[in-house]
Amino acid sequence: MTMQGSITEPPVLIGNTAYVSQSYADAEAAKLWPKVWQVACREEEIPEVGDYVTYDIVDDSIIVVRAAPDRIAAYFNVCRHRGRQLTEGCGNAKRLVCPFHAWSWDLDGNNVGVVRKDAWGDCLKADDLRLRDVRVDSWGGWVFVCMDPDAPPLRDYLEPAASMLDPFELEQMRYRWRQWLHFPCNWKVAIEAFNEGYHVAGTHPQLTRYSPKPTWSDGRGIHGVFGSQAREGTGGATAGAAGAADMRQGLADSLNQLWEEVNGTTTETMVRVANLLVEELPEETPPGEVQMHLMRRTVEEDAKRGVNWPRIDPAHFAAAGNVWHIFPNTVVIHGPTFALCYRARPDGHDPNRCIFEVYTLERFPEGTEPRPANLHKPDMDEASWRKVLCQDFSNMGAVQRGLRSRGCDGLRPSPVEERAIINFHRVLADYLGTGAPQVIE
Repeated sequence: MTMQGSITEPPVLIGNTAYVSQSYADAEAAKLWPKVWQVACREEEIPEVGDYVTYDIVDDSIIVVRAAPDRIAAYFNVCRHRGRQLTEGCGNAKRLVCPFHAWSWDLDGNNVGVVRKDAWGDCLKADDLRLRDVRVDSWGGWVFVCMDPDAPPLRDYLEPAASMLDPFELEQMRYRWRQWLHFPCNWKVAIEAFNEGYHVAGTHPQLTRYSPKPTWSDGRGIHGVFGSQAREGTGGATAGAAGAADMRQGLADSLNQLWEEVNGTTTETMVRVANLLVEELPEETPPGEVQMHLMRRTVEEDAKRGVNWPRIDPAHFAAAGNVWHIFPNTVVIHGPTFALCYRARPDGHDPNRCIFEVYTLERFPEGTEPRPANLHKPDMDEASWRKVLCQDFSNMGAVQRGLRSRGCDGLRPSPVEERAIINFHRVLADYLGTGAPQVIE
């Protein structure tokens, strides 16, 4: 782990071609997206046999379907007759039927219907008609797909992120809300805005009410992680109180602010408990004890409503940081009973546009899990996205426009607080065969 003020590698320059070049975007389409494991959906989106989700990435479209109660399958979304896509969006089907000529397939991908098949004689073999399989696997409640038969198994691909996040039991969480929009920026600009904490003082000054919160950042294999260096608390949802003269009030202020301005990275139960800290604890209570009281009381209140916290060793909790970037295009801000997540994808082949999705996960009492729709929210205003996300969004188009300027010769990420971004571009260079970030002499 790299701590604040400790530089263990030289600063680098990342060329802006990675964000604005059509040839770079084309290389990603050919060498990145077909080779990586990527999140297609959550398992909760396809709970019943026949439920499907269509996942689109550049020129490829993939059907992810619950083929049996205990099995998820994935297929290229292409009719074997004339190439028409079979599905769009999500739904439930007993068979996958082409709307063009009514050819059909069962949920196992086998062709079960060709209109007037005898016209082909014996030419149509079962293997030729079967839908083309796509590799599919699950972890943490997410369904991942990979188009490369030679890529490593999902678990190997996800390490060490998977082992660090396993204790948080993300698979026990369910959607609380989901939204998406089109961004006027490269997909990497969008992901990198949430892959470091260095921007908080400039973009979210109201979150530094009690003190600036420097962060540590690191690359872990092909993935990245960063966390708060706050001395009080455990970071994440409570790091905003670090430096408060009265930790009781600091935690209440910080958590209420996150609930109102983010609508994520905390829970209603935790906010309610935080609001009672001034009544339940004397003013001279040490900050660490205030923090422990908050956690203990939140666990108790959650248990009353049927939500059980995972058992996470404090040392592991600290080592896991606050935010993981799962290569290439998913970011997870994790907590004991919640997560705020982001996914960015190219919007076709245009390097200047992307599709950006935001959603929160939370543990709910069994049988009370919501089933929110994935809402398209094109307006970047606080009525749609709350204050903090709007502040983040305000950077996106401005960064992309700056990257296209002849006055931009590249990016100079912090060798301490933005190491995850540096690692991200090294991994991209490995996949694409381009030059790694240039060391600044």
